[in-house]
Amino acid sequence: MRTDDFRPSDNVEDDREASTSRGGGVPGGTGSLGIGTVIIIGLISWYFGIDPSVLLNGAQILTGGGTTSQQTSQVPQVTAATPNDPTGRFVALVLGDTEDRWTEIFAASGKTYHPPKLRLFSGSEPTPCAFAQSAMGPFYCPRDQRVYLDTSFFDDLQRKFDGCSDSQACKFSEAYVIAHEVGHHVQNELGILPRVTQAQQAAASKVEANQLQVRVELQADCLAGVWANRAQQKHNFLDQGDVDQALQTASAIGDDRLQKEMQGYVVPDAFTHGTSEQRKRWFQNGFNSGQISACDTMAARAL
Repeated sequence: MRTDDFRPSDNVEDDREASTSRGGGVPGGTGSLGIGTVIIIGLISWYFGIDPSVLLNGAQILTGGGTTSQQTSQVPQVTAATPNDPTGRFVALVLGDTEDRWTEIFAASGKTYHPPKLRLFSGSEPTPCAFAQSAMGPFYCPRDQRVYLDTSFFDDLQRKFDGCSDSQACKFSEAYVIAHEVGHHVQNELGILPRVTQAQQAAASKVEANQLQVRVELQADCLAGVWANRAQQKHNFLDQGDVDQALQTASAIGDDRLQKEMQGYVVPDAFTHGTSEQRKRWFQNGFNSGQISACDTMAARAL
């Protein structure tokens, strides 16, 4: 993957140094949860890519739900800019190109795209959705329209997923992770997240609510593919094997595979992100078409 022609975004808020020194744990709002429980919740959230507020507070991911105290958590003030270190600059370059491509796509439909901020942190960070921690992985918070990312997650990609053996081989997988979270912001911009939130609230069961969440996550995979298609047309930035690597990463974080690895069996009713096959297929749908219309995971028979 080559980023030479990408424009770096100035919407990156780099709070890594301050968050490292700030430290801290989960603030008020976790009730009687002990630190051991919080750590376990963090690990489960990391594995399944679930917004930690779902597990900490029993809230729905799509609302960025939390307890009252968490909803009023003060996000540290950080000036948005372009980081200078290699990892931070890579994030800014990918984010910048998502901004450019989605601005073009929205403009073609007579709409205006409002890009999200991306908050880099190290260790932990207060957010309006929940208290972000490294073990929870990247997530999008619709309350403040920010993507939260501890870049140590990229190191985890190298260690955890087959075939992603070095930093260069992982680049497009890392870009896919960023583009997936930006995909949630695109859903928010299009009004999809609020509509699905209403549907979840009206759902007859947790299983039905989970199925709606799966559709949202698979659509974000597809939208990541749409970005990659448009970026490839614009920059011809992909190297041989890049897409295969991203598909392998998508497969590795399918609910079925992760459940099998964690507990030895699969519980489809508990899926929140989709199977390995579904994640690969929907990313490919977006990448092959380059069209939002190819990402209608909400259709009755889409899955």
